[in-house]
Amino acid sequence: MTLRADVVVVGAGPAGLAAAVELRRLGAGRVLVLDRDDEPGGIPRHCPHTGFGLRDQHRLLTGPAYARRHADAAAAAGAELRLGTAVTGWQHPPAAPSPHRLTATGPAGVQAVVGTAVLLATGCRERPRPARLIPGDRPPGVMTTGELQRRVYLAGERLTGRALVVGAEHVSFSAMVTLAHAGADVAALVTEHPRHTSYPGFGLAASLRWHAPVWASTVVSRIEGRDRLTGVELADARTGATRFVACELVVFTGAWIPEHELARLAGLDIDPGTRGPAVDTALETSAPGVFAAGNLVHAAETADVAALGGRHAARHLAAALGGPAPAAAVRLPVTVSGPLLWVSPNAVRVPGARPARDPGGAPPPRGRFVLRSGVFRRLARIEVTQDGRRLARSRPSRVMPERPVRVEGSWAARADPGGGPVTIRLG
Repeated sequence: MTLRADVVVVGAGPAGLAAAVELRRLGAGRVLVLDRDDEPGGIPRHCPHTGFGLRDQHRLLTGPAYARRHADAAAAAGAELRLGTAVTGWQHPPAAPSPHRLTATGPAGVQAVVGTAVLLATGCRERPRPARLIPGDRPPGVMTTGELQRRVYLAGERLTGRALVVGAEHVSFSAMVTLAHAGADVAALVTEHPRHTSYPGFGLAASLRWHAPVWASTVVSRIEGRDRLTGVELADARTGATRFVACELVVFTGAWIPEHELARLAGLDIDPGTRGPAVDTALETSAPGVFAAGNLVHAAETADVAALGGRHAARHLAAALGGPAPAAAVRLPVTVSGPLLWVSPNAVRVPGARPARDPGGAPPPRGRFVLRSGVFRRLARIEVTQDGRRLARSRPSRVMPERPVRVEGSWAARADPGGGPVTIRLG
């Protein structure tokens, strides 16, 4: 049996569900949402703390409540959700818009899926220990935050013993709280940076409430333990001096990477900085009719930012459906120079390259480009240039690793469509 839809959305997290609601609102036809998980809502389902939904729902919700709100809205809008269903195959998208042919594997077996357009919203994940190339033994007790949250909040496990959190960004402090909730004693948070990259109050609360210091300029150099984890070897990033810390649990946090396997399978262009599919300001990829949104294109932003990106992509996708075949969009590359690491979106879609009803020249999601820095700077200016001409310069602001830097996107209208790539740098 072949499943057919006007739009196939891959991923039922905040970005995918918000896109499905917007697509249905705009009359995009049959919207089919596929997700390999057994329940919709994505990562917020695993996060019982509050803080979700301020930007898109205009209220503060717990993670599960936020996930339910998006799932209920998608169902009420008429989107069809197929859960426990993974996309396992995709013929390379054609050069011109035409039906996209995917293969899905789920409770009904292997099925062909044909969609006029596709929206990828597969999110991101933390790099596990093997991807970080940390040597040593491979005992149980080593996990990522995602595994930790599933074991504690979905499976109700107790995790006792001494724990070490590797990372010191927002999610690292969340992992610390989860470990404490599960019964563990958190020895410390470890970061290679000279200080943690979360809010100042988080570090203070970790020290005073949970007695968990942040060990800065420190890296995990080895994991030890055969049948069980006995501890880790830590190295000072400045001097190279090592010491052994006994523990029964290690949680790796952050170091996000997009879930880009499906994008690679489809033969989409991958941006070397974000490591997700390259997208223009409409969030269309290098393949006509294939869009990408959420933390697949900017790992990792908050759930409400991802949801707003899904809505943005849905509006452009809906506008492109049903019209005459457009000419190939003119995409003006946007790059960064060190110490900036990446920018999203990675291209400006030049107005006039799409049908008149498609606002292809509109600003990026929320009117901003998102960047990441590899360094700490107290008063940095962001400069946007093209062929030696300055298009924009921000006011002085603080930048740091693992925290978003946002640049207002009105400069895109001043870029020369026939010029060279646009470069964003720290001034």
